[in-house]
Amino acid sequence: MHDVVRNTVILGSGCSGLTAAIYAARANLKPLVLEGHEPGGQLSITTLVENFPGWPDGIQGPELIENMKKQAMRFGAEMRMTHLTGADLLKSPFELHIGKEVIRTRSLIIASGASARWLGLPSEQALIGYGVSSCATCDGFFTAGKEIAVIGGGDSAMEEALFLTRFAAKVTLIHRGENFRASRIMLERAMAHPRIEFRTNTVVEEVLGAEEKDVRGLRLIHRSTGQRSELSVKFMFLGIGHEPNASIFKGQIDLDDEGYVKTEHNVFTTRQGIQLHGVYACGDVQDRRYRQAITAAGTGCMAALEVEKFLEESGR
Repeated sequence: MHDVVRNTVILGSGCSGLTAAIYAARANLKPLVLEGHEPGGQLSITTLVENFPGWPDGIQGPELIENMKKQAMRFGAEMRMTHLTGADLLKSPFELHIGKEVIRTRSLIIASGASARWLGLPSEQALIGYGVSSCATCDGFFTAGKEIAVIGGGDSAMEEALFLTRFAAKVTLIHRGENFRASRIMLERAMAHPRIEFRTNTVVEEVLGAEEKDVRGLRLIHRSTGQRSELSVKFMFLGIGHEPNASIFKGQIDLDDEGYVKTEHNVFTTRQGIQLHGVYACGDVQDRRYRQAITAAGTGCMAALEVEKFLEESGR
């Protein structure tokens, strides 16, 4: 296996990675897809997806991922249920480590995504996709006329809360501290909204409804007094940010202050500000702004097309 050099390897099997796999496979590049520690990405924990073009009645997130995987495999993509343990992008070909195994490749597409930060509660994990969400844009429509909660104290939480007022009857924003990390303008907008209520110095102890697979409320603790209370809500949205899955490349490609891959012209990676030929990034690992399935798919397409051009120019 050490003598085999792949044309391209794709890290991640979410929407961006599988789109890249479809395009690369159709170009006869025989891509290898390493599915990663979160196979399917964020869509694998999403229920009904209603904003992906071509599905007028919506489609379940896991079903959409499975369809994309079958499509990629139909054209010759190879899937491996494993994740990267190390990489050397200073060598040519690039070397990727899967435990003791070394995979050599002429090009690399990083589509490893960004993992939502969760509270880590068992009841929360049990209700992901059943009223617990990390994406207001994805699931906001389902909150119409309901009372909901948003967790967080930064700009992300304020943006989520303001967006959700388009649908929800009431939004309770719960923050563990007294002071907010949010910018002044975002905080003022949220505080001025008549349907947003704030609860500070408060943490969620339990999400109620795990047995019924339907959120029916939150058990809260006030951090100063220790007093417990229950808040009746039908949805809980996490607005505490995402963790890009790119730390393994630190020092080898340019990352921003929060660990997202820096890209130029959508998908080109750099090292010390200079373009790193043959390495491309797509989807949520480099997109802190949109984080949608369709934008991830778009950049996955771009990355695969750039790989094809790169290999052609390299005489492959």
